[in-house]
Amino acid sequence: MSDLLVMRGIVKQFPGVRALDGVDLDVRAGEVHCLLGQNGAGKSTLIKILAGAHRPDEGTITLGGEEVRFANPIAAIKSGISTIYQELDLVDGLSVAENIFLGHEQAAYGFTRRGEMNKEASKLLGRLGHGEIRPTREVGRLSSAGKQIVSMARALSHETRLIVMDEPSAALAHDEVGNLFRVIRDLTAQGVAVVYISHRLEEIREIGDRVTVLKDGRTAAVGLPARETPTSTVVSLMTGRDVEYVFPQRPAPGSHEGRPEVLKVEGLTVAGHFADVSFSVREGEIVGLAGLVGSGRSEIVEAVYGARRPSTGRVVLSGETVRTGSTTRSVRLGMGLAPEERKSQALLMNESVGRNITIAGLGRYARFGWVDRRAEREAADRLVKTLDIRPPDSRRPIRTLSGGNQQKAVFARWLVEGRKLLLLDEPTRGVDVGARAELYAVIRRLADEGVGVLLVSSEVPEVLGLADRVLVLREGKVIHQSDARDLDESRVLDMIMEGSAL
Repeated sequence: MSDLLVMRGIVKQFPGVRALDGVDLDVRAGEVHCLLGQNGAGKSTLIKILAGAHRPDEGTITLGGEEVRFANPIAAIKSGISTIYQELDLVDGLSVAENIFLGHEQAAYGFTRRGEMNKEASKLLGRLGHGEIRPTREVGRLSSAGKQIVSMARALSHETRLIVMDEPSAALAHDEVGNLFRVIRDLTAQGVAVVYISHRLEEIREIGDRVTVLKDGRTAAVGLPARETPTSTVVSLMTGRDVEYVFPQRPAPGSHEGRPEVLKVEGLTVAGHFADVSFSVREGEIVGLAGLVGSGRSEIVEAVYGARRPSTGRVVLSGETVRTGSTTRSVRLGMGLAPEERKSQALLMNESVGRNITIAGLGRYARFGWVDRRAEREAADRLVKTLDIRPPDSRRPIRTLSGGNQQKAVFARWLVEGRKLLLLDEPTRGVDVGARAELYAVIRRLADEGVGVLLVSSEVPEVLGLADRVLVLREGKVIHQSDARDLDESRVLDMIMEGSAL
């Protein structure tokens, strides 16, 4: 296969930060080229240059044998490059078809041809294996997985030669990842190149052809064979050190028996999402929820937190009934939430890292109605150091941090003051292997200190490796619960996939 894309010596400087320092990348037509690196390694900056969102300070880009320099994203799209970002840029108030053809609507005599757009949108969705999504449906009513599919359809609506996919599987269920890979193989068979970014190394080995690794804004390796390169080698290149894939040691079985219940959920139902769910979380216990996207796991967390009003049932925190529909009261009672969608649900993107960390506990630093900025900054600085948030500057705007470091700031928010219960919905989504190990250690440390943890993750090994007890969900019902040590990945997948289309 010939090289479709060649990037040489790419340099990008931001105020005070050299984000890229001479990066190289070669992508062949018809291959899946995986781009790896820790958060902050430069992946996002590189793909934004490729997408026309940033212009390089130095270096060359050759596409199809011709040197190019994109003035804006439209120029990149016209050259045949489509980018699907991890944080999807869809318009919730528009229909599926309107989102797919946004910016290149089909029109005649000044009027949008909605019927034609709907018909073409249906074809694209069918090609992706999701013909059940109606083109006229409002995008804001779709699940995260549905929105991901619409974003992919929009990329395919252009005459594209290369598609960049940034963490495309992050919001997808197990069966949908398989469908994603099917679509990718179909595209590469037609000569389309795919640049695939993921922190899930098992995906890289399954779908990738070659791998390029970035570290600290430089190229650590170019074009390694994806299936033949040992995982230990890839991890070492990404981190500059050996990282073992081990979870913190769990307490012995039965250690939590007899401890007070931090959380008790009784007969909780949210119509259309889950029904008659009951469970408890004891002091120092990590309880994991395993299930497909749409099984009700995130909705259970939201109902416990007070963000969803249940049809029936009740939530009790340390003996006090939680008033549903009041997240403020939940926080006051001692709950903390790290939601799945950090940018839209958790972060103040125009504020500093420090303010995002301290926002839930500003009362601690108030004196006579005024916030003690020095005390607030000292607390934020301490947590920035504890969680190794990079760059280590609490005054830096949080929008300038990588996704993984933004997630660390969300997590740090609930370490400012004591919590009785932490609700963690996809806490390591988009977080690199090194940062994951650090977050696992923090979660276990908090549990050891008596904090109860309710954990949701799409990655079954993460649930099994971190939780003490696991609840398995299917179609809004708890179908099994047991000690995590009594389960393995294949058994959990068998349970959650039973009756589901593969």
